[in-house]
Amino acid sequence: MVSFSIIVTSLGFLILACVVAFAWAPMLTTILYRGKILRTGDHRFTIPLPGRQEKHGTPIMGGLLVVVTVAVLSFLFNWNQRFTWVPIGVMLLSSALGGIDDILNIYGSKRLMRSLERTMTLARVHRDWWMRWYYRISIPWVAYKRFFFHMGSYPGKGIQAHEKILFQFIAGTITAWWIFAKLGPEWKVIWLPWSGELSLGIFLVPLIILTVMATANAVNIADGLDGLAGGTLLTAFGGLLMLSWIQGNVSFAILNAMVIGSLFTYTYFNIKPARFQMGDVGSLGLGALLAVMSIAQNRIAVLPLFGFIFFIELASVIIQSIGKHILNRRILILAPLHHHFEARGWSEEKIVMRAWVLNAIAVMIGVWVALH
Repeated sequence: MVSFSIIVTSLGFLILACVVAFAWAPMLTTILYRGKILRTGDHRFTIPLPGRQEKHGTPIMGGLLVVVTVAVLSFLFNWNQRFTWVPIGVMLLSSALGGIDDILNIYGSKRLMRSLERTMTLARVHRDWWMRWYYRISIPWVAYKRFFFHMGSYPGKGIQAHEKILFQFIAGTITAWWIFAKLGPEWKVIWLPWSGELSLGIFLVPLIILTVMATANAVNIADGLDGLAGGTLLTAFGGLLMLSWIQGNVSFAILNAMVIGSLFTYTYFNIKPARFQMGDVGSLGLGALLAVMSIAQNRIAVLPLFGFIFFIELASVIIQSIGKHILNRRILILAPLHHHFEARGWSEEKIVMRAWVLNAIAVMIGVWVALH
């Protein structure tokens, strides 16, 4: 039976987070404008999209509104070594990575990427023997970088995709350690609907790492239209909040509620025309937190439903890359999927609100499945 007190407590913190976020949102906007943390020209699109020019000059890193609010309120009111240290820590680590990327994309210089062929040539013909050895040793690393470039990663000024993957691997590893070392033996199995629990043993570790990496990147990819990521994250964490009520975990319920409260405020300011945009600082941090909370609440099996739109967006990028490099043709006009619909003439509002509705439906199905 769901405890009435846990609902009252978590809703109180939801309201608190919403109010606190509203209180300091103007200060954040001022800081971003004064620091000139603003969206600049977008050069990634081979096909012009309507409304892109209107977004230039909009502050990015608006996701700090959620990340900072949740972190500070958690430290003050919900700092639990067993249940909240690692989720907040993983969120902050991923947010720091995203924040550095956001800043470098504005103030950094364009980074060059040497081709694999060039590296192999230098490994054979460079006049210095020690440089030849350097290039030979670096061939696997260059091949690793080029893989993500061919997958469609845009080599801009910021942190490159291959570097983000390494940091996300670290975040996933921290989560796996936490599950195994801190939460007790009951967390070392995964729940499956209608089947009970499945013990994966040590194989749970790569599953956790892959889940954190995939979810963080999926949310990051979906953050391309005003309101899309914020509204979809609202429904995703709403599903987790309901599950935490049913499971009776007060710490998880408060954490989910605070995320929702601050997301309400962020989405209010992010609805088109956006006062500010989430940026990687928000999308990577909240994507990682969504994965960690799904794992911690032992409902990783329904994460694809809670983050339905995010994983559809991620799949569209993978499908587009397969079409480009294997079939030698475009599957979509543009990837990720929301840009495909933009190119087809759909308005931004239509895409975003339909995404909200579809994800809400998927979350309702996910909660229903999670109760079996």
